[in-house]
Amino acid sequence: MGAQRNPTAAMLVIGDEILSGRTRDANMYYLAGELASAGIDLKEVRVVSDDAPAIVAAVRALSGGFDQVFTSGGIGPTHDDITADCVAEAFGAHIDVRADAAKLLGDHYAASGREFNEARQRMARIPDTATLIDNPVSIAPGFTIRNVHVMAGVPAVFQAMVASVLPMLTGGAPLLSQSLRVQRGEGDIAGPLRGLAAEFDDLSVGSYPFQLNGAYGADIIIRGTDAARVDAAMTALSQLFAEDT
Repeated sequence: MGAQRNPTAAMLVIGDEILSGRTRDANMYYLAGELASAGIDLKEVRVVSDDAPAIVAAVRALSGGFDQVFTSGGIGPTHDDITADCVAEAFGAHIDVRADAAKLLGDHYAASGREFNEARQRMARIPDTATLIDNPVSIAPGFTIRNVHVMAGVPAVFQAMVASVLPMLTGGAPLLSQSLRVQRGEGDIAGPLRGLAAEFDDLSVGSYPFQLNGAYGADIIIRGTDAARVDAAMTALSQLFAEDT
């Protein structure tokens, strides 16, 4: 029997500010690391604009193609925060201000002496069939519907929501990695690496070139979930390039 497959995941990043270059997305980097540690393989990341049909289509496609989907952005109080409505539409779910979310937010604003106005009430719009994702940073909840986890774009809030969701998911074997720096150009190492990758076809063998002080080299990274296999591949790699490390 072959090794059991890890669960798969995709991420959907939503927002014109990402595509225009005004905002640099930090959430993908964070999520990738957290999923790797949890044994969930991040297989695809899409970035879409604040366009309802594009969001709906992407949610449907990713939900059908992967075990888990994480969205980032577009669940705030302004008119262009349309993610919640789009996710509800993608699954044919009714959405409106929900009592449990409204109480969380209402209590929060009352405690700080601020008005729970119409704009802030938008953040309590949650599909009927969804479960809330806790947000200890700014209270406004995310939500999970089917296999889609809808989360904020602000990095501190996104990270808190990931911490709320991940313990509830079934993971596989954590992804392990080891690296070796080789002082040769990629053209020289491509052949031997191809043979190594064929021998260890259950692992990922990646080559990342660099140029330092006029000399060419590459960092070779081996990734996998079986520690013994990763160790064996690293031993073989070290023997291949013993004179160049």
